[in-house]
Amino acid sequence: MNSLTSDLSLGGHATNIGLANTSNNFLYASAVVLALAMLAFAADLAGHPARAERAAARRAKAAEGVAAAGGDGGGTALLERTTAPVADVPPEKRQWAGIGLSLSWLGALLLGACVVLRAVSVGRPPLGNMYEFSIVGSFFVITAYLIWSLRRDVRSLGIFVVGPTLLTEMLAALVFYTAASQLLPSLKNYWLTIHVTVAILSVAFFTIAFSTTILFFVQKWREDIGDTKYKFMDAVPDSATMDRTTYGLLIIAFPLWTFTLIAGAIWAQIAWGHYWSWDPKEVWTLVIWVVYAAYLHARATAGWSGKKAAYISVAGFVCVIFNFTVVNMFIVGMHSYSGM
Repeated sequence: MNSLTSDLSLGGHATNIGLANTSNNFLYASAVVLALAMLAFAADLAGHPARAERAAARRAKAAEGVAAAGGDGGGTALLERTTAPVADVPPEKRQWAGIGLSLSWLGALLLGACVVLRAVSVGRPPLGNMYEFSIVGSFFVITAYLIWSLRRDVRSLGIFVVGPTLLTEMLAALVFYTAASQLLPSLKNYWLTIHVTVAILSVAFFTIAFSTTILFFVQKWREDIGDTKYKFMDAVPDSATMDRTTYGLLIIAFPLWTFTLIAGAIWAQIAWGHYWSWDPKEVWTLVIWVVYAAYLHARATAGWSGKKAAYISVAGFVCVIFNFTVVNMFIVGMHSYSGM
């Protein structure tokens, strides 16, 4: 029983400190593994110029061989022999990218164990403070990327998704950490669980969309100046693809954030007797909704794309970060549950 503590003033539920500490250890292990995944993805990007040169050489060699073999014939037969084999040149295996993806799966599993053990240690969903928001959010980000990787080849984006995940884990451990404890009575409601879970899922998509927005700016800059110095970035899709990817991610995130607003209002009515009180957290949640609504509206009606739309996307994510950090930590309100 030495690993158990209880807080009778908050409902008498025991907190298992031993499990909470084990959860912390899984977080540290996940961070180490994801750091290694980042290095592997970085090695894959660094090796792209050499891979591209070798692929070009293989295609040229195949074309020469086919042209030589076609010397005995002509017409349509020559055309067929000249084109078909060149298209069949297999792409070079990307071992470092495969290692990075495998390590990302392992890091996600370790992070999932961290989240589950934290929940078991306190006997509730781990959604009660900034530390718990961070570990759950990190898990959602990396999991969304890995599911995405099952449908598309997004290995070149790995470092740009694993990086923010690792940063959030580090902030959770070093800045936002809060010892395992019970919730205030006003927070013990299933609508809170729904509200916060969907909010964190929304932020996960906002985070990935921010990464693709930054990649849009980088690729657009390279295209505008005709960059040949940073050839490793040729592995990343072009700016138009990044722009469309951001749009697709925000189409998913926006309805989730809309539901976050609705579920939050329902929970507020149950907990405090009113749906809306212009609390700072409520206000900034609405501000985020308005900014991303403006982004989608501009894309759908005004035909905005490229830099103009990307600026709105960045503004929206700045509001998300402000809402999570400044509002939680420095502005007093009914939602002051940072745990710090």
